[in-house]
Order: sequence, then C-alpha cells, then structure tokens
Amino acid sequence: MLADLEGQIERITYTNEENGFTIAKLKVYGRPDLVTVVGNLMAPTPGEILKLKGEWTNHPKYGEQFKIVQYKTTVPASVYGIQKYLGSGLIKGIGPVMAKRIVKKFGEQTLDIIEDEIDKLEHVAGIGRKRIRMIRKTWEDQKEIREVMLFLQGHGVSSGYATKIFKQYGNRSIQVVKKNPYRLATDIFGIGFVTADHIATKLGFDKNSQLRAEAGILYVLHQLADEGNVYYPYEPLIDKCKEILGVEEGIIVKAVDTIVNERKIVIEKIDEPTGELKETKRVYLAKFYVTETGIARRIKTLIETPKSIRSFDSNKAASWVQEQLSIDLAENQVQALKSAAENKILVITGGPGTGKTTIINALLKIFSGLKVRIMLAAPTGRAAKRMSEATGYEAKTIHRLLEYSIRKGGFKKDDEQPLECDLIIVDEASMIDTILMYHLLKAIPLKATFILVGDVNQLPSVGAGNVLKDIIASDIIPVVRLNEIFRQAKESQIIVNAHKINNGILPSFTSSGPGDDFYFIEQEDPENVLRIVLELVSDRVPQRFGFDPFDDIQVLSPMHKGTVGTGNLNIELQRWLNLRKDGVTRGNRAFRTGDKVMQIKNNYDKEVFNGDIGRIARVDPELREVDISFDGRNVPYDFTDLDEIILAYAVSVHKSQGSEYPAVIIPILTQPCILLQRNVIYTAVTRGRKLVIVVGTRKALAIGVKNDKPRKRYTFLEQRLRES
Repeated sequence: MLADLEGQIERITYTNEENGFTIAKLKVYGRPDLVTVVGNLMAPTPGEILKLKGEWTNHPKYGEQFKIVQYKTTVPASVYGIQKYLGSGLIKGIGPVMAKRIVKKFGEQTLDIIEDEIDKLEHVAGIGRKRIRMIRKTWEDQKEIREVMLFLQGHGVSSGYATKIFKQYGNRSIQVVKKNPYRLATDIFGIGFVTADHIATKLGFDKNSQLRAEAGILYVLHQLADEGNVYYPYEPLIDKCKEILGVEEGIIVKAVDTIVNERKIVIEKIDEPTGELKETKRVYLAKFYVTETGIARRIKTLIETPKSIRSFDSNKAASWVQEQLSIDLAENQVQALKSAAENKILVITGGPGTGKTTIINALLKIFSGLKVRIMLAAPTGRAAKRMSEATGYEAKTIHRLLEYSIRKGGFKKDDEQPLECDLIIVDEASMIDTILMYHLLKAIPLKATFILVGDVNQLPSVGAGNVLKDIIASDIIPVVRLNEIFRQAKESQIIVNAHKINNGILPSFTSSGPGDDFYFIEQEDPENVLRIVLELVSDRVPQRFGFDPFDDIQVLSPMHKGTVGTGNLNIELQRWLNLRKDGVTRGNRAFRTGDKVMQIKNNYDKEVFNGDIGRIARVDPELREVDISFDGRNVPYDFTDLDEIILAYAVSVHKSQGSEYPAVIIPILTQPCILLQRNVIYTAVTRGRKLVIVVGTRKALAIGVKNDKPRKRYTFLEQRLRES
C-alpha cells in the first residue's frame, strides 16, 4: 500500500536532467532528520513543497528512503522556503545572495510581489531595470515551462529536453508535440528519432502510421549522412528502414513516395545497376542533392570562365620567387607554381614535410607582386590561425569568410554577393564537406582563380562527402602531388614515420638521440594503457619536454567507447588535471572552471563551429551561464546549451583534423578493430608537431597500418564532375 509524504526540498543530492532521476533531501514537519526521497522528478528545486505518494524502502548502504511513485509540487510559503527556492538558480538574475536580500525586504509576500508587482524589486539593493527585465522574462518562462514539463513528464520526456522544446516552440510547445512529435528529432539538437518515437507512442501514435514511417526514413538518412554518406542506395535503405522501424516494406515505400513529393528527398534513377549492391536508385536528402550537383555545376562554370589575373611567364616567375625567398624549389613545386599561373582551379596535395606551406608563400609572393586581390581560408579556426602565422597574411575560417547572417538565415556571401578577390587559396581542403564546399564555390567570383591545398591521405571530412578525393579522382582539374620530403623534415621521425604509415610500412621506434620526437610504449592491458596516458599528460611529458598539459598536449583516440575511448579518457583526465570544484553538472557530465572543451555543433549565432576548442573561463549559477574562451574570445553559454559542448582533454582523431598540437599521445589497442585504419593512424600521427607518443600494442598498430580499406562513403561527385 502506498504511503503519503509531504515536505520541502532542502537540497538536491543528485539529478539527471536526461531522465529526471533524482535523489533529494526533504524537510518533513514533525521529523528531526531530513528524509531521503528517490525517483523521477521534473526539474526539482530546493525550497519547493512536494506532496508524494510512494513506499518506504531500506537501502543496504544509505538506509531508509522514500521511493516516489507519484508527486505534486507547490511553491513554498515560509520565508525560509522562499529564500531557498529563489536562491536555487531557478530564476536567471537571482542567486543565493540576491534571494536573501529580496526575501528580507518582502518576506512571505515575495512570490506575490514577483508575480504581480515585480517593479517593486527596484527597492532591493543591486537590482536595476535591466535585472528586473531578466527576472520578469525568466519568471514568465518558468511558469510556461512548468506547464510544458507537466505535459511532457507524462510522456517520458526529461526536464532538460522540455526546456529545449520550450525554447524552440515557446507557448506552442504542447500543441506542436501533440500534432507531430517527430518534428522534435529534426528541430532540436540532442533529441533523436528514438526519443521522439517514444513520445509519439505515449501520445497514441500508431507504429504503422505514415507520419512515423516518413520521420523514420529521414532519421535513417540523417544517420547515414553522419557516417559520411551523401546518398544511399535505394534497396539497402528500404531494408535498413524496415529493420529499424519494424514495419512492412509497403508502408516504407509509400512513405518514401510521400517525402519525394514533399521534396524532402530526391531519388535519382540509375540506367545501369552499379556497385557491389547493384544500385538501381540513389536516395538523397534534398540538401545533399542540391549541394552535390551544385558543386559539379559550379566547378564546370569556374573552369570555363576566363580568369581576371593577367597572363605572365611562369618560368620567369618561378626563378624570380626562388631568388626573392632564397629557396630552392623541387621539380614538382615548380610545377605547382606553373599550374597556378596557367589554370583557373588547381589542387596541390602532399604529406607533411613536402613543402605545401613553402608553395603557398611562393604563390603569395608572385601574385601579390601582380597586385592581385588575395584571400586565404581554412575549414577550422586553428588551421586558419596556423595559415596566418606561416604566411603573414590574414586567413579566415570558411564560415567567417562567407559571413553568416542571422537575418538572412545563411551566408551573406554567395553568387549574388560574391567574395571580392581574384585568387583564393584554401588550406586543409580534405576537411571540407559537401555542404560547405557548395557554399564556398557559390561565393567565389567566376573570374577568380581557386587553389585547394591539402593532404588527400588524411581522413575525409567529418561532414558528409569525400570532396577533395572525388575532385582529384575526376581528372578534370590539374593536380600537383608533392612527394619529396625536404632535408630538414627528414630529421623529424614524426614526418618520416608518417610517410611510412602512408605507404603501409610500420613506423620505426629506434632511438637516435636527444632530438627524438616519436616514441612507442608497449602495453596490452587497457587499464595500464589508461594509467600510462594519465601519467604522460599530467607529469612525465611536462617534466621532460616542458609542455603544458592543457595548451600543448592533446590525447587522440581512434575510439569513443571503452577504457581508452574519448569518453572515459576525458572523465579520468579531468579528475587528474582539474581540481577545481566550481562548475555545473548536466546529466552525467560535469563541467568545471578551467576545463578544456570542444564545440560539437556549428553555432552561427555564437560564431563557434564544430571542432573549435576552448577553456571554461567562468561558471555563473546566478545567471545560469558558462563563459567559454575560444582563442581569447569569451562566448556565453546558457546552461541549457551545454549539450553542444564536450570535454576535450581527449578527442577523436576525426575531430582533430585541421589542428596541430606540440605534443600528441595516441592510445592504440586491437579492440575495436573496425576503427584501426591506415588513414586514422596517419591523421593522428600528423597532428603532432614536436612530439608523438603511441601507447598500446604493435599488433594493433600493424593492423591499422596494413588496413588501407577505409569505410565506403556513398558519393557521386567524381562521376558528376566527369560528366560535366
């Protein structure tokens, strides 16, 4: 039989915003000790009155507890409770100190004052008009969020997601969710199809409904795009959707026809079945069809349009620039200069130490002498910064170059308002995905010369596509391959070993003296590998080489899960490196002042992009904000936006693209083998500038180096370029 219990929340011991599970201490009238209550609560707040139904249990370790089955909340009535309630961080602009001042002024009338006569808060020291506006908005939002939360609570949605839903739809939230809960999967970052499907089931949506099938197909295509695919073959797609949704093929086929008619996807028929799967149709999300076909069309137009840069003698230019820069260029470097003079579009590709930066500097010297308007860009902030430092010219990220406009809802620079340049050079081109390349090409003036520089043997872009590789394979654009390692570069074991790895040869670990920059530590047990990595980052590398654990050392892992996956490594490295206690917990993730973090989603409003690394500068519980410093620029994050951020003491090899670090530590074990690929190992090693340490087994390293079959990405750009 269920028991009743009523009391005031004194403190929250633990709460998981993702599922609502909470452990709280309750102050119950007539009981001298606080009561531990356990169960699912939506956004519990100290000071709230809880009316509970549940059962008493006895935990072997923690003693007597009250297990919640049902509950209702009411706002507190006592002065103490109101102060606790307001000081909990519930209302943006009111922290513990301000709550004490307000309650001292208004006593038991405080909540009525905030509700009906909020302007009277001006009589409290430290509260001005700006703070009153903030408090008023948050108070109103909280009332509506509570209503949304109560509705969503009954449908299995966490408080964290409820807040996001409210931010997206406002007071239309309940109406939108009731009508089409599957919208949540595409509209709100962090809510996937599985969560939306769970809500839909609770709302009574039929498993075989067309709405569910349509949303499921789009979900599967987005998942496949996240794996790098620009399209997917029709028959395997139908099979995947049947398996994931658990419905008959006829329902899937009908739903496909509907979303084709709604122009959400595009199906392209193939006259002759191709590929291992004997493809008969290619299925694209509409945006990928537009961007892939647009890239091919734009490249063709650029090639055919006469260039604005006047012709000059490339032989004389090559001789002149070598004299000006006091350098001797290799034969293929000279060829790169000549190709840049003669062609509208050019690709220059090569591994580390082959002189890509030297070529960029030589090109800048030649073209600046001709008074040519030049722009430099790279896909990431770090790559752009490195390009600026190496050339002395300003380089921007592609996103900043194209000037995202909130008002326009896209990039300001496009075919109607192109970039003002005659030459654009883009470094780290292997990182550019299909959508970004399309927008970049749209913004390049038709008469401009476009030079792509990159290492095609690195991992492809995080986003969908394999653009640089497809452009090179199409054979419609001149490609210069730099393959000679220069004398100075040959002194670095990092560079020598990177080229060995790229050629399928195991790297050398023979010690040759104090200048060594490449080390291997043999260890098979995952727990020991973890311990060694922690010691290297926190103590051994800083002591011997003088590198800073936060700014100079980066741990790169091929995997996300497991003992030496990025998830566990970040938890352990945070525990070893950051002893600060001030921070915020979101679900099972803790962020502390001083933490090294990474943005995992393009946020154009904040001008912070996927892969940007920063440091947490400040956590403000009163404003419910976290300030993160990205290259000296402080960016505020609301607590509800922190799912865009992950710890970055360890990052995946994919996420490290475009960045270089003074020291890199790479754990490599045989499990899981699927992630051990040559381009993964090669990319990881080439991220280290002065020091690379591999910890693991020779067997795992050998598996990766020998495996030259990266996971297939379905793209059709190479063929489209050939056809064009």
